[in-house]
Amino acid sequence: MPRKRIRSFAPIADRRARILILGSMPGVESLAQGRYYAHRHNSFWPIMAALFDIDPGAPYEGRVRALRARRVAVWDVLQSCVREGSLDARIDEEVANDFAAFFAAHRAITRVFFNGAKAEACYRRHVEPVVGRPMRYARLPSTSPAHASLSMARKLTAWRAILKAEERS
Repeated sequence: MPRKRIRSFAPIADRRARILILGSMPGVESLAQGRYYAHRHNSFWPIMAALFDIDPGAPYEGRVRALRARRVAVWDVLQSCVREGSLDARIDEEVANDFAAFFAAHRAITRVFFNGAKAEACYRRHVEPVVGRPMRYARLPSTSPAHASLSMARKLTAWRAILKAEERS
């Protein structure tokens, strides 16, 4: 089966965003639905619900609005890549998103949180060398169902770092 190039989505962000959460590339289910973190076993939205008092049963658009209201942006490091399936380990031929333009339009962002190791590795390889302004970075455990070695409770505890960053912003 030939591998094909896949493309990420536009960011969830408004100009007031202070915090950026970065994944690597949406999985197959997210790409099919056109929504970030759409796989039913991904813990991203349950974690966001717990952190920001968002109704986890709200329609996707409502959850997106709630993140924007909290000044949280969501995007992926990669604009496109070649990958079969959803696993980060299968990502190849990476093309990064245009972070120069993104950060120019979102000047209040000073904190970047990586949703897993692959997002961080891609960012440090493709983006960090050209960012051109100080940022604070932290890698958080992946919310992917493929990262099942940590319980939801332990992931949530680690992700609470976003609330501490929000308090300092």
